[in-house]
Parts: sequence; C-alpha cells; structure tokens
Amino acid sequence: MFRKQDFGPLNKVIMKKYFAEMVGTMVLVLMGCGSAVFLGCDAPAEILAVAFAFGLSVVAMAYCIGGISGCHINPAITLGVWLSKRMSGKDAAGYMAGQFVGALIGSAIIWLLTSTGAYGATTATGANGFGDGEMLQALIAEVAFTFIFVLVVLGATDSEKGAGNLAGLAIGLTLVLVHIVCIPITGTSVNPARSFGPAIFAGGRALSQLWLFIVAPFVGAALSAGVWKALNCKCCEKK
Repeated sequence: MFRKQDFGPLNKVIMKKYFAEMVGTMVLVLMGCGSAVFLGCDAPAEILAVAFAFGLSVVAMAYCIGGISGCHINPAITLGVWLSKRMSGKDAAGYMAGQFVGALIGSAIIWLLTSTGAYGATTATGANGFGDGEMLQALIAEVAFTFIFVLVVLGATDSEKGAGNLAGLAIGLTLVLVHIVCIPITGTSVNPARSFGPAIFAGGRALSQLWLFIVAPFVGAALSAGVWKALNCKCCEKK
C-alpha cells in the first residue's frame, strides 16, 4: 500500500520533472525523426532541414520545460549531469525512464502518421543505422559527437560559468551542428532514447544495431563529464 506522504508536495514536484522529460523527448523524436521520415536525408538541403528540426526542438523545449526539469530530453545528458554530481542517482533514473517512454510515444505517433498516409523517406521510423563494415566508423562518430554535444551542455548550464538564459539556444545550435556532420554517417543519435523509440518500431537491422546507439552516447557523455571536471577545476585558479 502507498503511504499518504508518498504523494506529498515534494513527490509531486519530482514526478512533474519526470513527466516534463517524457513530454520533451516525445516532441524531440516526433519533430526530429518526423522531419527525417517526411523530408528524407539525402540532399544537402534535406540534411540541413532535419538538423534544424532537431536543434529547434531542443530550443523550443528548453524554453518550455527548462524551468521544470532542466530539459535534458536525452539519457546521455542526464548521465553527464549525474557524473558531474549535479543530480541524484534516483533522479537520473527517473529522468531516463521518462525519456525512453517519451521516445516511444513520439515514435508511435510517427508510425501512426506513416501508416495512414504517404511519406517521403525510405524509412518510416527515422531509425539510426550504419552499413556493413562501418561499425567502427559509427562507433567513433557517436562517441565523438556525443562528447562534443554533452560538453557544451555541461558548460552552457554551469551555475557559475554558463550561458544563463541563452543556454537553450547554444545547446540547440550545437545539436544542429552535430547533425549536419553526423547525419551522413549514422543518421545522428547522440541520444539513446532518440534511437530506442524508432528502432522498436523499425525492428530488424535497426534493432540489432541499437546497442551501438545506446553504448556510444553513454561513453561520449562519460568522457565529457570527465573533461568538463578538468576544465572546471579550481585547483589552478588564483586565490
């Protein structure tokens, strides 16, 4: 049985954060992967459009739910924040659960849209993937670009040296930049939840390759947390 205090004001605030992460991730997947599905990612203009769809989704959600949850909407970011000791392990687990659920909901909406009408791309899900013999390239790309992305997030949201109200814009534009380079390689994940939802609906090859798009972003995020700790070290600053 649940105790009455389990539903007190503090727990309601905590659950609101997890719900915000779910909604934010749903929007990211729906808008970002949806643009890939309905526009395609072949021509340079299409790549730019999809890159901006992902980046602008982050900007929009940052100014929508940033004041509630911080707008991680990415398990790799949550891992980096947790390793930087900015949140508890319990909250990190709750954030990630909300993010994966949100990605499933966003992917389900895309699936419903493609099941009831036409779409332009060769995939109906926007799943990530790599070709035969390209696993190492995909692994390096996802680790490197997640490292860059999460490092910017940690720097832009730092309480002392961050970008303040401009953090959401800086993070969104960084995601655009990452997508411009990485879309031709893997379709760009840098976000385990973003890869998880579409892969579940795609099945087959996308599902068999999903492990890379979960492991590599987490490795990149862990590296960024370590580098940011070194960059932010106060041991060498003048007293």
